[in-house]
Amino acid sequence: MNKPAIIDEMLRTAKTIAVLGMSNKPDRASYNIGRYLAKHGYRMLPVNPVLQEIDGEPCYANLEAAQAAAKIDLVDVFRASEHVPGIVDEVIRLGIPYLWLQDGVVHDEAIARAEAAGVKCIQNDCIFREHAARG
Repeated sequence: MNKPAIIDEMLRTAKTIAVLGMSNKPDRASYNIGRYLAKHGYRMLPVNPVLQEIDGEPCYANLEAAQAAAKIDLVDVFRASEHVPGIVDEVIRLGIPYLWLQDGVVHDEAIARAEAAGVKCIQNDCIFREHAARG
């Protein structure tokens, strides 16, 4: 279960957020939430291997490339649940402190592994909704 104190901590302390699976299509939640985060003071790094840029911002092929550009504080995941174990491996390897899985993205086993490695996690929740509710 997601803890409000962890959500508060993430939203307060994270400065750079990698939006994994961000789309360049304005009708997609990942696009709108990525833009929202950028407009609300976060450095937003789009991560999508099939795009070169989104709205003039460079788009990174993977978390490692994004981490080379800026120290990532939080990874916001817009990928299907079956991709979460591999994402957790990368987050742990890169030493990223926070992992957020958007609505509908759930993988209890991978989240338990991330938490055991010291990563604070939220799953099946919307970072936009949580940020706006605290705004």
